[in-house]
Amino acid sequence: NTSKEREREREMRETTARRAAGLLWRTTTTAAWGSKVRGGTGGGGTNRSSSSITAPSSPLGTTSAKNGIIFHRRFYYNSLRRATTIGGEGGLTTTTRSRRHRFHHPSSQSSFFMVKTLTSSPSKPTEQQNKPTPMRELRDEFLNANSVAYLEEMEKRFKEEGGEIGMDKSWSTLLQSLDKGMTGKELSSMWEDAKNGNAPVARERRATPSSSTAPSEVTSDLIQESMRLLLLVRAYQTAGHEMATLDPLGMGKKSVNVSLDPELYGFTEKDLDREFFLGTWRMKGFLAEDQPYWTLRDILSRLRETYCGNIGYEYMHIMDREKCNWLREQIETPTQKGYKPERKKILFERLARAELFETFLSNKYTAAKRFGLEGCETLIPGFEEAVDRAADLGVKNINIGMPHRGRLNVLANVIRKPLQTIFNEFKGGPKPTGELGLSGSQYTGSGDVKYHLGTSVVTRRGVNQDKKVQLSLLANPSHLEAVDTVVIGKCAARQFYTKDYEKETVIPVLLHGDGAFSGQGIVYETLDMSQLPEYHVGGTLHIVVNNQVAFTTDPKHSRSSMYCTDVAKCIEAPVFHVNGDDVEAVAWVMQLALEWRQKFKADAVVDIVCYRKFGHNEIDEPMFTQPLMYKVIKKHVSAHQQYAEKLVKEGVLTADEVKAKHTEILKELDTEFEMSKNYVPKFRDWVSSHWQGFKSPDQFASIRNTGVDPQVLREVGAKITEIPETFTPHKIVKRVYDARRKMFETGENVDWATAEMLAFGTLLNEGNHVRLSGQDVERGTFSHRHAVIKDQSTGERFVPLRNLYRDKIAEKGLKYFTVCNSSLSEFGVLGFELGYSLDNPNSLVIWEAQFGDFANSAQVIIDQFISSGEAKWLRQTGLTLLLPHGYDGQGPEHSSARLERFLQMSDEDPRVVPDMSQTKRLAIQGTNWQICNVTTPANYFHLLRRQIHRDYRKPLIVMSPKNLLRHPKCLSPLSEFDDVDSLTDAQGTRFKRLIMDKTAKVRGLTNIPVEDHVQRLVFCSGKVYYELDAEREALKAEDTIKICRIEQLAPFPWDLVERELKRYPNAEVVWCQEEPLNMGAYTHVDQRIRTLFKHLGKEGELKYAGRNQAASPSTGYGSVHAEEQIKLIKDALVL
Repeated sequence: NTSKEREREREMRETTARRAAGLLWRTTTTAAWGSKVRGGTGGGGTNRSSSSITAPSSPLGTTSAKNGIIFHRRFYYNSLRRATTIGGEGGLTTTTRSRRHRFHHPSSQSSFFMVKTLTSSPSKPTEQQNKPTPMRELRDEFLNANSVAYLEEMEKRFKEEGGEIGMDKSWSTLLQSLDKGMTGKELSSMWEDAKNGNAPVARERRATPSSSTAPSEVTSDLIQESMRLLLLVRAYQTAGHEMATLDPLGMGKKSVNVSLDPELYGFTEKDLDREFFLGTWRMKGFLAEDQPYWTLRDILSRLRETYCGNIGYEYMHIMDREKCNWLREQIETPTQKGYKPERKKILFERLARAELFETFLSNKYTAAKRFGLEGCETLIPGFEEAVDRAADLGVKNINIGMPHRGRLNVLANVIRKPLQTIFNEFKGGPKPTGELGLSGSQYTGSGDVKYHLGTSVVTRRGVNQDKKVQLSLLANPSHLEAVDTVVIGKCAARQFYTKDYEKETVIPVLLHGDGAFSGQGIVYETLDMSQLPEYHVGGTLHIVVNNQVAFTTDPKHSRSSMYCTDVAKCIEAPVFHVNGDDVEAVAWVMQLALEWRQKFKADAVVDIVCYRKFGHNEIDEPMFTQPLMYKVIKKHVSAHQQYAEKLVKEGVLTADEVKAKHTEILKELDTEFEMSKNYVPKFRDWVSSHWQGFKSPDQFASIRNTGVDPQVLREVGAKITEIPETFTPHKIVKRVYDARRKMFETGENVDWATAEMLAFGTLLNEGNHVRLSGQDVERGTFSHRHAVIKDQSTGERFVPLRNLYRDKIAEKGLKYFTVCNSSLSEFGVLGFELGYSLDNPNSLVIWEAQFGDFANSAQVIIDQFISSGEAKWLRQTGLTLLLPHGYDGQGPEHSSARLERFLQMSDEDPRVVPDMSQTKRLAIQGTNWQICNVTTPANYFHLLRRQIHRDYRKPLIVMSPKNLLRHPKCLSPLSEFDDVDSLTDAQGTRFKRLIMDKTAKVRGLTNIPVEDHVQRLVFCSGKVYYELDAEREALKAEDTIKICRIEQLAPFPWDLVERELKRYPNAEVVWCQEEPLNMGAYTHVDQRIRTLFKHLGKEGELKYAGRNQAASPSTGYGSVHAEEQIKLIKDALVL
């Protein structure tokens, strides 16, 4: 052929192939199958109810000149029925496994065609299957087509009858136009015009000199071939990961999805060296327009290298075309990616350090549990590559959460915690207090095992190791995934404080086990929060260390999905499965996932398929439960040894260089081990610059006043009740804000919600960040807060508390005050807020439960982190929990926040009266947390402010009220909020741990006036006080019965309770509560009152007035509740 003829042939191929592409993407997705095949599946699920599924197949093969132009419909219908369905971002996804044709691997890796060894016979119809409708009974028009079977019937009748009999004219015109060579572009235009009613249903193509002489059979074949190849590429993109060589042990027997067989698409070995056109509009990768021509051999080779090698890519479930194209551009390269020799040497050294570290520990501590990384050592060089890439992309802080497997290795080789520190921790106990160098503190806490501990280290990273990055690993209990949202919350706080509004410089990384990732619900809660406005941190890099066994449970017994990572598809996260023995593949996907996170600010998942060399721990026997797997593992060569041999073979390293590097690493480990013998801790690694100066539990901290200048109170009150004139709030909300404004103007009757807003407002005014989250917190579960109000005309949001800094938003940030409704989660959201509180002490962070009863859904966070975090890990937090609590007839699930559980976990000793003198008392800061049940708005105000105005941080648990929110007597004058002290004030200038009887006048601990005529002293806590007081008034017994409110139950107000016992020496002492005998605070208070009785030499015992013991917190019957309430009040007051 002359060059001119070759060029003409090439142009013809491109034109006809583009015509096919246009027909596929416009006709098939828009018209030909319609809504039934698409089925509204969104992500591309198979629609089993479509009649196309049950219609008989049409034979594949060549078509005549007359009907060749419409081949693509028949072919595509058949392949759709066999293996694929329309979905994803305009692409194809494979059907579920139950619908696949099964094929074994090809016998040779060099073979391009799969040998079919299993034949599928047509399945017999069942009662559950849809019966096909006879073709002649179907009626449809082109514009409304929704049945593949109907389309095929139209084609058949057009061939046999020429479209003259029994066929809608729209179909006749369309098929005639296609036979005459109508292009995809013209068909698309025709479809849009017809749909919009602007043109006839079909238009015939005008003949041109160049096209009139083109052989129609050649055009038809070219279209058919290009379309079939396009489908084959799509099949690899969607299902290629199923053929990837992911298991380093090679134990899995894989069956091939039929859609990956080239024979399905009509190709034979004769076609291997033919050139095909694959260019597709606005597509990247193998289908890109800028490289449209491929031979079948080349495209098959690259498809298998890319999608069926040691990496399995899952991304076709992502709906966004830009994201898919970006991934295709990274993945589908003309040639395989690879590392340069110098980078391979770095990967080798990091892999060697990972393995030799584990070997060294195994030799030195033969009987110790360490949950080593053997079998997944490639995690270390892969993780380090991700960190280096992150540094080069501008990341300055990486917060990490992970379970115990491999934790020591990550600490040593990724975070680079000093090795002597790690070796020292193997000694199994704290240093004697005399040897500690903790800035004056001798507090060591109760400690935790070494593989739960965290640290924070600043190192130089990046490809050239020239950029500073802080890596922080959070401490985590054995509750594997519990730390997930804690890490995310800490990241969110760091992003806020560093003004990283673009989420570029602070990123979270979470490591998971395969069983935990698929099995623990907190993983889904974490993923679900990832794109919520007030919880979004710009995406998380998830790394799954996939042992292919969960403790001792095989995957088929631990999950129902194909992959342990399938849950991540719910947020359209890309998933990169990788063979854990291929260090270069692991490093590549780790970088790819990191780059995805930085570009799209979304989660990505790396699934490192590996194995666990030993059992669940080093002294476990895995042959009990996985004998076949561990027979293979015993013979398996480590990834480090494999890579060393590979580099020697490639000439990158010599055997002597490998040996020298091993010697160097082992010498370094020995040196650090010897130094660890005399290692002394120099500081607490949890103390960042923000935490400097805060006291430990054994260091005395003075008490500060929390009252505010009266003038400031009024100024703040005016600002936080101001609503713009152009804003249209709901009429009830407007009345609420008008009433609040009046409270500040008159200084009287401040209610609970207003006191809370005033606490927030004054803290903001003093330069403290405030964050409140939980279910329905913007309005408040009980419609009392209205911190966010909505314009009734436009729906616009307005946050009155932001009036305090509206002119300083550029400096402070819009979210300086944040109040946000959360997802319907307790575990995940509470973990997030805990993490948020850990970053900076100068913030009030609050989580409010919808009802206190629901807090037990977050019990893991409460037990493992909040109550014990400081004792185990020396981590302080000022997190506040608001748990609505109180008995008002709402039944067992809306009455109790389980106060008794929190009190039981208090670490205060009830047997000893502590020294409560002003200069020595450590009881408050020495206890693990504070538990309060407050009864006045003013005391609530001071309680919240106390969280910030002190030299240490403690978690605060508040049994917050429900009916006190609108109780006519639960009000405080504004004078009780100010900083003007008066001995006659009920409140004073700070939080009152105990509020004495309303008739008492002297608050001092000395020279207490004795009232020996009082016959009964009732101690109580919470809303029951108001009922007791009302009944006492009715009995006219204020002179003989006194009621004291214990506002802070833990740490117990020993000194104040002792004062009241001295004030009323002859009184019978009663504890009154609404909860049953075996719940509430009775047991907690009884133990301490007994100790005080003994201390004072007082005889008698604490009497109980409350509900009888019960399994359920409360009755579900309103009448029974009322009877019980009357009885407990009577028991408390009637002498």
